[in-house]
Amino acid sequence: MNTSFLRISVWVYLAIFFAYLLGPLVIMSITAFNSSEFPRATPWECLTFDWFSALFQDQRILNGIKNSLIIGLGTVVLSVAMGLAGALMLTQIWPKLRASYYTIIIAPILIPGVVLGISTLVFWDRINRFLGLGADSFLSNGIFLTVIGQSTFIASYCMLVLVARLQRYDVALTEAALDLGATHAQAFRKILLPFMRPAIASAAVLAFLASFENYNTTTFTFGEYPTLTIELAQKVRYGITPAISALAFIIVVLTVFFALLNEASIKRKEVVAAARRQATVGEVTGKVRLPGFFTGNAAAVVLVVFAIATISVVGTATVYSPAQCIADVKEQKRLEAEKRIQELRKKREEQRKQREAEQAEQAEQGEAQQSAPKPSNNSGFGNVFAPNTLSGEGEDDVPDTDTDEQPSGGNGGFGGAFDPNSLQSPSE
Repeated sequence: MNTSFLRISVWVYLAIFFAYLLGPLVIMSITAFNSSEFPRATPWECLTFDWFSALFQDQRILNGIKNSLIIGLGTVVLSVAMGLAGALMLTQIWPKLRASYYTIIIAPILIPGVVLGISTLVFWDRINRFLGLGADSFLSNGIFLTVIGQSTFIASYCMLVLVARLQRYDVALTEAALDLGATHAQAFRKILLPFMRPAIASAAVLAFLASFENYNTTTFTFGEYPTLTIELAQKVRYGITPAISALAFIIVVLTVFFALLNEASIKRKEVVAAARRQATVGEVTGKVRLPGFFTGNAAAVVLVVFAIATISVVGTATVYSPAQCIADVKEQKRLEAEKRIQELRKKREEQRKQREAEQAEQAEQGEAQQSAPKPSNNSGFGNVFAPNTLSGEGEDDVPDTDTDEQPSGGNGGFGGAFDPNSLQSPSE
């Protein structure tokens, strides 16, 4: 029971891990075939290959790819050379200084790419001024600065790969070659370099990929030669299209193809080596019958299937036309837009009628309050506490203001004691 639960947990973990790792790439690849003008997988509209055509017609993207390839090749040459030199120095340096030297070589990996880009730009600008060169000199060229800036930290990655291979090298082979009369250059070229060839190839691939996708350092050094990542970042500011998804799909396809090709080649070598080990004496003295390319080579089978699927998709793209489907989708969108407009107008009309009804109801209530009779005061105090008693604005008890005669006495219970004219002299 515990073993089954552990096995299920491992498979669930692997499924979640690969879904998290490859899910965005799969979704972006799907958006490259959707006719929507914005990259999205749902809702699906029409199958189309037009975004690949739009990609190859975008001159900025093509120029960025060209600059990325040139800078990548330059970075590979410089980074692998510096990495190999650093790895050889690390194995031959005094052991007490090896830790300090290793820390210095690895330090560029820990420095942010922005700092490396700015420092590269400032340093070579000062060198350019010191030599009295102009702004259009080679030292101010964007390709040169980008290659130098990227190589400062990519060379450290290459050195780590080469050191891992160099640690398995038997120094006695070089010593034997030197004893037999070979020079150091010959020993390096005929013994050490062939042994390091797989690591050099791996370091070159790593350096190229790191250069191709670099953005932070390249932002400050590209000058007039923007790379693909720079162009993509600039295009995102003005809105992206599925043409970028088409580019991502092509990169994914090429990566998978070369990975399968490498795996099939390695598996082929293993199968051939196993067949030679299991060969009989007669087969060894004669000719060993080697197995076929697909024998025990699952990667080769997957590679062939992948190649057939790619060719089928390309062939379908040449004859398929999504024009009618796109026209139907546009008509459906137009009808849906009109329906939403009508619903919005109907909703607004209902809200207007509701507001008019509320206003009419409020007006009726106001008229009813104005036409209602005022309550009379029948208390035993008369009108002493009426609101208009002191202001003289009563409708029944106040005399006409247009007449010149003033009342000589009050009608209240206090006589004329509170009459305003009671204190005036008769002459006034």
